[in-house]
Amino acid sequence: MRSRRAFVVRVALLLAVLVVVLVYAAHDVYSRRARNAWRRTLDVAFVLVVEPGVDARAVDDLRRRVPDLAERLAVELARYRPDAPRPFAFTTYGPTPLAVPLPVPGDDLAGTLRYAWDLHRFTSDMDGRAGIPARGFDARLYLVLDPPSERAVVEGMSEEGGRVGIARAELDSGSVDLALFVAAHELCHTLGASDHYGPDGRALVPSGLAEPDRVPLYPQAFAEIMARNRPLSATNEARPESLAELAVGPSTARELGWSR
Repeated sequence: MRSRRAFVVRVALLLAVLVVVLVYAAHDVYSRRARNAWRRTLDVAFVLVVEPGVDARAVDDLRRRVPDLAERLAVELARYRPDAPRPFAFTTYGPTPLAVPLPVPGDDLAGTLRYAWDLHRFTSDMDGRAGIPARGFDARLYLVLDPPSERAVVEGMSEEGGRVGIARAELDSGSVDLALFVAAHELCHTLGASDHYGPDGRALVPSGLAEPDRVPLYPQAFAEIMARNRPLSATNEARPESLAELAVGPSTARELGWSR
């Protein structure tokens, strides 16, 4: 009788834990989806992470330009929903040196689990050293800045529909706006937007064009946020040099919930 009672207690405790986990998961999924209703401004922690050798003046310039990125994205949302609130309010943290290696996504189950653990280690370390609150943000965006090299690194590793975005870019005085463009790209991934460029890196047509109905189609006046470059012709593209070139095309606007 005693062993049966202990068994029932263990089962009840396990069921209670399961219920708590399911309720938390359901709440998290609902709250993430609710972001795309755009009934309020989303609060985003914008975390600057620096590798050794990065120009401190360029980092200062980038930090000063973060509000300009918020303004540019507000202008783009207003094109689709004039009555909507500003989409993002950025709180900038850092610059903070990179101490824990960046997580590397895996292809199999073991790699996926390892990535989840490494991502937790990375974000916990950064949040602790940068003084980022555990709660209160709709998303956290980590922009890892490297000094210029021959590789011209521009990459990201953000989960579509998640809460954490990681972007990596090389930074000097001439690439501040490009680094912000890369960060905005990764932020949009966390809100459900997908890449709109092909295996060759060129913008997909029409989804990777900011103005797919433009006549003539080329050159495009803007770089679509989920594509990498501004198409000049069917075979030639240029990297954006200014936030003024950033635009949210119709395909991305639908994915973000800005339009139907």
